[in-house]
Amino acid sequence: MSVMKHTRIKICGITREEDLACAVQAGADALGFVFHPSSKRYVSPARAGELCAALPPFVVSVALFVDPQPAFVQEVLKVMSPSVLQFHGDESAEFCSSFSRPYLKAFRVGAPGLETSVGLAAHCKQYASAQGWLFDSYSPMYGGSGHGFDHALLVEVKRLAEARPLVLSGGLNPTNVQTAIEATQPWAVDVSSGVESSPGMKSNDKILDFVAAVFKANSKAAL
Repeated sequence: MSVMKHTRIKICGITREEDLACAVQAGADALGFVFHPSSKRYVSPARAGELCAALPPFVVSVALFVDPQPAFVQEVLKVMSPSVLQFHGDESAEFCSSFSRPYLKAFRVGAPGLETSVGLAAHCKQYASAQGWLFDSYSPMYGGSGHGFDHALLVEVKRLAEARPLVLSGGLNPTNVQTAIEATQPWAVDVSSGVESSPGMKSNDKILDFVAAVFKANSKAAL
């Protein structure tokens, strides 16, 4: 008897109740809330707290930061109480692990020092304390650009003895996520702009199509 693979799904950049409800009903495992002020998907801690109040059991909330001040992280922890922290900037492993909360470390593939498979793997090794490693494309806006990256650059990362569960991001959308899953076999996929009608505004149809494509990849892997 074969067991169906379960690629977890994180939908990031939630700003509205209706988008949260659609993502949950579609089958998302985690929802991301952006606390980077320069992002078009930014929400305040209070707003994120309001949105998370509607989360049902077993759906994880993720708070995304880019080089934050410790006091701001503490404010988010107090007001929103996220399940997981996600650090998307140049934070050290010591900083990321200093909040007594599980964290994801995001790597902007293609950034200086992260343009090769070997360089990327060497950098990732510094974050063995992370709950997972998230791989996004390099862009000035720290995610949500809609651009992908060469998945072949993950080869050395996956060979590491210290490798953490791989979260694939960067340019994913309903039309390419199945192929990306088949190529990289990630623990989870993370999407933001790929399920939007405009920045910060999710599309119900795109969310449903994205989740269906992930389920299709999982069903195919079980055959």
